[in-house]
Amino acid sequence: MPEGDDNVRDLLAAGADALAEAGFRTGDFSVAREQLEAAQAEAARGPDLVARARALDLLGMLAHYENITSLMGGAAVAPGDIDAEERLFRQALTCWQQAGAPAARAQSLFGLGLVFQVLHSDWNAAMPYYWEALELVSAPGADPEVYLRSEVHRHVGYYFLVEAGQPAEAVRHLQISLDLREELGDERLTPSGLTALAQAELEAGNRQRATELLRRAVAESRAAGLLSARIDAAEKLLAEAENG
Repeated sequence: MPEGDDNVRDLLAAGADALAEAGFRTGDFSVAREQLEAAQAEAARGPDLVARARALDLLGMLAHYENITSLMGGAAVAPGDIDAEERLFRQALTCWQQAGAPAARAQSLFGLGLVFQVLHSDWNAAMPYYWEALELVSAPGADPEVYLRSEVHRHVGYYFLVEAGQPAEAVRHLQISLDLREELGDERLTPSGLTALAQAELEAGNRQRATELLRRAVAESRAAGLLSARIDAAEKLLAEAENG
């Protein structure tokens, strides 16, 4: 593999980890942005469409984390920021098609689902993207990233929980999502899986199970040094479960 390709992949790997660190622990996206923009610029100069698509997907996720950080802080997200996030995922989707890797477009489809579900509060518009992403990550022989698989199942699980009113199906998807996070072994990611599953268990009438999961979520959020907003959210849900 050419040296330039190695450099792009190193930047993408470093940028992805910096993005997780910012999204879950620090709230400072400057390092991730620097690395991912450098990766995207270098990929755009070369012939590797896969690297270009990956860079655009990660920049889309960076935009999404920045936008949801604003929401978690109580601020509105500007329409232009929402449009910029959507544009990155659509550009990535086009790159995957041009690269002849249509099965790899699950991340872009998932990202578009996030735009409509989280930022437009439109489950009807989001679900076609989520369903297609779920089909791709679940296909025989598919080899998607473990975290992407977990995230797709998590958001499909939330659909069954808050929109379709099917808590048992929500529990099934959210258990898969948590299992995948635990398989990955990244302490930053497990608490959100615990919290999501607990919400579904609570809705399904399994208060004791939900309380156990939330106690773990609070303890592991603190141990992992997650953002205070994430810890506070888990603590609030635990208090509601224990006092309900």
